[in-house]
Amino acid sequence: MRPAKFILPVLMAMLAATHSAGAQNEWWNNDPSYVTPIEEAAVVARRPLGEIGQQKTELDSAALKLTVSQSMADVLTFNSSIFVKQYGRGSLSTVSFRGTAASHTQVTWNGMKINSPMLGMTDFSMIPSFFTDKASLLHGSSSLAVAGGGLGGAVLLATAPEQARGWQLDAVLGAGSFSTWDGFIKLGWGNSRWQLATRAAGTLSKNDFTYRNYKKKEYTYDAAGIPTGSYYPIDTNRCGSIRDVHLMQEAYYKTDAGDRLSLNAWWTSSVRGVPLLSVDYRQGSSYTNLQSENTLRLVCGWNHTGQKWLLDAKAGWLHTSQGYDFARDKGNGTMAKMIESRSLINTFHAAAQAKWFAADHLMVEAQLAAYQHFVKSQDRNAISRAAGDAGGGRKIAIGYEEGRFESSAYISAKWSPSRRLGISAAIREELYGESLSPIIPVLNLDWLLTNDLTLKASVSRNFRYPSLNDLYFLPGGNPDLLPESGISYDAGLSYYKIRPDRWVIKASASWFDSYIDNWIVWIPTFKGYWTPRNVLQVHAYGIESRAEGKYKLSRDWMLEGSGNFAWTPSINHGDPADWADEAIGKQLVYVPRFSASATGALAYRSWRLSYKWCWYSERYTTSDNDMATRIGRVLPYFMNDIVLEKKFGLRRTSLSLKLAVNNIFNEEYESVLNRPMPGRNYEVFIEITPDFSK
Repeated sequence: MRPAKFILPVLMAMLAATHSAGAQNEWWNNDPSYVTPIEEAAVVARRPLGEIGQQKTELDSAALKLTVSQSMADVLTFNSSIFVKQYGRGSLSTVSFRGTAASHTQVTWNGMKINSPMLGMTDFSMIPSFFTDKASLLHGSSSLAVAGGGLGGAVLLATAPEQARGWQLDAVLGAGSFSTWDGFIKLGWGNSRWQLATRAAGTLSKNDFTYRNYKKKEYTYDAAGIPTGSYYPIDTNRCGSIRDVHLMQEAYYKTDAGDRLSLNAWWTSSVRGVPLLSVDYRQGSSYTNLQSENTLRLVCGWNHTGQKWLLDAKAGWLHTSQGYDFARDKGNGTMAKMIESRSLINTFHAAAQAKWFAADHLMVEAQLAAYQHFVKSQDRNAISRAAGDAGGGRKIAIGYEEGRFESSAYISAKWSPSRRLGISAAIREELYGESLSPIIPVLNLDWLLTNDLTLKASVSRNFRYPSLNDLYFLPGGNPDLLPESGISYDAGLSYYKIRPDRWVIKASASWFDSYIDNWIVWIPTFKGYWTPRNVLQVHAYGIESRAEGKYKLSRDWMLEGSGNFAWTPSINHGDPADWADEAIGKQLVYVPRFSASATGALAYRSWRLSYKWCWYSERYTTSDNDMATRIGRVLPYFMNDIVLEKKFGLRRTSLSLKLAVNNIFNEEYESVLNRPMPGRNYEVFIEITPDFSK
């Protein structure tokens, strides 16, 4: 798709509409403004008991709703210090904290863990940001407040009622480069007791961007056939099409007695091509490479707020059906299926939580959660090499079918003996199948140094049990794996200062130190397949920092900004596998030592210009950090995006137009080795919000 066909008309419409509004045409009302007051906040010496010692990052709601095309992977890339590993545009995206692996990040949606029991991780490219109303990060030990196993941290995602009165409608349409179309619609209704909402989102894209392929080299020849030069060709991203559909239904009800009931159902249907590597020479018509997924997440909740009690109960169901098909031409026009993988996951969830405010300075909390997983995974086209099998083998289904029960119990006491001091002590215990973890203790401390500056510190133990693929995958699963265990320390400062209706500043910096034993890693075997082993002892340490602020320049101008920086050495200190093992003392694979991100926004009345920037240092692709070859590392890169927005106030409708330019400096980069990423590209969006009020 040629971006100019969409960008020029949008810019002309924005300028023309601005002229009409400035002329006070009666068709227009006063323009809505992006410049909002900085509200005064009550600052007290004693912090909320529930947040004592927590290293927590709250993501701004404006960042979640910047463009309808972004996923939570995009939001976390530019608005946090954690590492987002992307396998390509519209492909698998995972996140990891503090130099750990993606499986060491726990992810919850409305209180239910949504990590895959097969893989242990979550694909954030499949989570549209417009389906998330609240998002926060719990770093390190803080994650134990919601779940065990988060050796790096936890990502908390949630929806929330709108508190609407009557009908509400919000619709967004977008078009972009690479024949990309995006859409989102939310229809809601509410009164004093009920809040109902239906959301739908979809993405359709050929995803056929071009890139300069530095993994191939073409030669030029003269008339005599003698080479005269060489160049790197321009290739097209092949088999990367995207078709995603998301539907969500929400219902909330509250009673006069302080009870709140909720129902959240989220259905996803996705069919995506798996793009070929930049080193793949196959022709586009000779293969099929598709990944499909259908997922339903359902959570029912009950909440009661009393004078001294907060009670909460949830029940949920997660159903996922996944498929992967790879076929190629035999050479005679007939496609031969090489892989026909099918996976079926069913998880049933129940949880209860109670908070008792024994006094103004003392709170006791207890949690109990249970998960029952049922997983069936198989490849219907595996080859049997049985003796006497004519033709060299016959196709059979191979895989595993397993279930596992998991439960977790947690109890904590949070005490503030003085207005400046807060102490929290907790224990958690995890049950995985027939394996019971040792007691997992957590100790947190808050000390208010001044009214604006707080010292935080914590120490904890943690355990993570192997995923079902780690244990049972065929071929290669290892049922003898030990759980990963670690001990973590962190300490930091947080700062908050506000001048009402003028500016606000928030900042934090923390040091962390983690030791993880029995790290699980998949390694190749002499039999030709990979298998997981407990081979590493890892020392992950470093610094995380964040700053954000808003400054109201005048009645019509507003400046906002945020920045993140992380230094995360993650070093292998395990026993050498042999005398020549050169991985000892080296940085772990695909863990950047440095990462940074920043966002900024300048608003003038109904105009807003947003800027996003991120940077990752080099990532090694081999455990010995070999840099002698071009495949030993992924080069560092910067990324720069901008979004220009304009709001219009119509008589009964609010209208917003957006123009987004991604990768504005046309950076040539990879996030994962041999996985190409797009250069400069464009998107335009129109958002319509009718006013149904009287």
